[in-house]
Amino acid sequence: MTPERLARIKQILNTRQPDLRVLTDQVHKPRNLSAIIRSCDAFGLANMHVVWPKEGFRAFRKTAGGSFHWVTTHTHPTMDAAVAELKAQGHKLYAAQLSNRAVDFREVDYTVPCTIIMGNEVDGVNPVTAEQADEHIVVPMMGMVESLNVSAACSIILSEAQRQRQLAGMFDQRRMPDEEYERLLFCWCQPTVKRYCDDRNLPYPPLDPETGDLLDGVGWMQEVRKLRADRPRWDEQPENVVEG
Repeated sequence: MTPERLARIKQILNTRQPDLRVLTDQVHKPRNLSAIIRSCDAFGLANMHVVWPKEGFRAFRKTAGGSFHWVTTHTHPTMDAAVAELKAQGHKLYAAQLSNRAVDFREVDYTVPCTIIMGNEVDGVNPVTAEQADEHIVVPMMGMVESLNVSAACSIILSEAQRQRQLAGMFDQRRMPDEEYERLLFCWCQPTVKRYCDDRNLPYPPLDPETGDLLDGVGWMQEVRKLRADRPRWDEQPENVVEG
């Protein structure tokens, strides 16, 4: 971990917006969903919510540009479950939906806790979820086509959300809760150790926040071997464990 890399990671975490989110309603084209994940990362979102199509989903890593590592994706079995969770967290719901109550996407307030709902490529946001939304928003069209690609529309809306939050000074200081910040700092600094721990249901070892290295990588690995003595196949040392 170079000092420059660590500084970059901390800078990104310090500007992440934990209360600005995107929820996709069964977006079924992998390239679209991957592009939305990439936009979430680019505009400073920490979290994205998805309800998968019935066929499931596999993000195209090339399209996502690695951004699936930097945005936490929360999955929900149904839109009702996703909406209930977000409303319980105090989020306003803005559905990208053409309707008789839709307003220009620039007219709503993105500085409050809010979630932008993007519907699938064929049917848009389902009627039940659309009815539950606080606002319907649209990107005004001046050409022959009636709508934009879902990932392009999401990017345009997020750019306005970013603009409003920048003007409000919401990127000037860290807004992410300490626990989430520390977890992500570890995950981003030590991705190999993270995978090793996740696969084996192990707690993450202490991290030196000044260097991004493990405080005692060798000692931690020795403790893991003691705990897993009865399962020697798990006693392989993960790559790139660096003793602080």
